[in-house]
Amino acid sequence: MTDATAPLDPSVPDTPATRALAASGIGYTVTVHGRVNSLEEAAAARGLEPWQILKTLVVRKADDDFLLVLVPGDRQISWPKLRTLLGVSRLSMPDKEVARAATGYERGTITPFGSLQSPAGTPWPVIADALAASRPGPVSIGAGAHGVAASVATDDLVAALGAQVADVTEPL
Repeated sequence: MTDATAPLDPSVPDTPATRALAASGIGYTVTVHGRVNSLEEAAAARGLEPWQILKTLVVRKADDDFLLVLVPGDRQISWPKLRTLLGVSRLSMPDKEVARAATGYERGTITPFGSLQSPAGTPWPVIADALAASRPGPVSIGAGAHGVAASVATDDLVAALGAQVADVTEPL
């Protein structure tokens, strides 16, 4: 593990995410553990519980209109809750090529930090599930490469991303 704040520690992989984390001013710890095959493996490699791992899911509202949803590892998106929150009747998850084009990251590495922006030049909106925001301890989020993650305080994460906190998940 590497404690990293700006300037970027040379032992931390150089990704748009790690550069954005360094520039954010929040405290974080980068863990480099290599590829994993499951949530449980990722949690063990990071020394955390599965619920502390936040998945960043790309959701499409319309063509070229996306948002990022932070979902605890032990939860999944509740589509009815998310549609109600957004006031829309339809949402979808883009295929891997579209998700990469929207974020700059391939699946399994997607994170709001350093993600590409909308055509208007603004960051994609981020929604953090309320349960993730209310649980104690740090959470772990992808850091832009397979097997690279950043652990951060939830409050810092929400503030740095300007995330909306809402109840948008349900148990797996």
